[in-house]
Amino acid sequence: MLKAAKSSFDPKLFLAKVGEGKAILKFDKNQVVFSQGDAADTVFYIQKGRIKVLVVSEQGKEAVVGIMEPGQFFGEGCLNGHPLRISTTVAMEQCLVTSIAKSAMLAILKGEPKFSELFMEYLLSRNSRIEEDLIDQLFNSSEKRLARLLLLLANFGKDGATQPITAQVSQETLAEMIGTTRSRVSFFMNKFRKLGFITYNGKIEVHSSLLNAVLYDKPEIVRDD
Repeated sequence: MLKAAKSSFDPKLFLAKVGEGKAILKFDKNQVVFSQGDAADTVFYIQKGRIKVLVVSEQGKEAVVGIMEPGQFFGEGCLNGHPLRISTTVAMEQCLVTSIAKSAMLAILKGEPKFSELFMEYLLSRNSRIEEDLIDQLFNSSEKRLARLLLLLANFGKDGATQPITAQVSQETLAEMIGTTRSRVSFFMNKFRKLGFITYNGKIEVHSSLLNAVLYDKPEIVRDD
């Protein structure tokens, strides 16, 4: 009896190549991928670089709500019936991005279980991150929120050593993401540097001591809001 042929579909290979309803796009630093209010008809996947997600209020106030990294999707709200973009996305550095038309994305989700699994893992991970961010905003001090954000940006694991934050992230952006002022961020960054938690000379390098301070709730990082 013949065994059924195994699917040779590779989701990462699919995302790395041009195809029907799919293109590979390059964005320079500070180039807009899409703007708040644009028609939402495409999903994007980051191959290289980081993308900043920001929103603008009716009063014109701008806030950074996320930073997307390689291996992550963005713009997936169009699959949920959003006709217009609810945020603006901007390249923080040179980026290589796969764009997938909504119709092509829906077809591949229905026809390729391996791709559906990859996308589902992303959605579950993103949902968990949003929940953690909400808890962070509700219960942690701005100092601890900054420490957690730096660890996330550095992709720190429990067994990590020194990890650089490859993208240039300004203190204004950090302040917007944790809901405080630039002066507070500057104060905390200087404090972290003096304590040996980070090296900060233009680019930020995060040390394992910062992870330990957050994990074990050490008194160096205190509730002071």
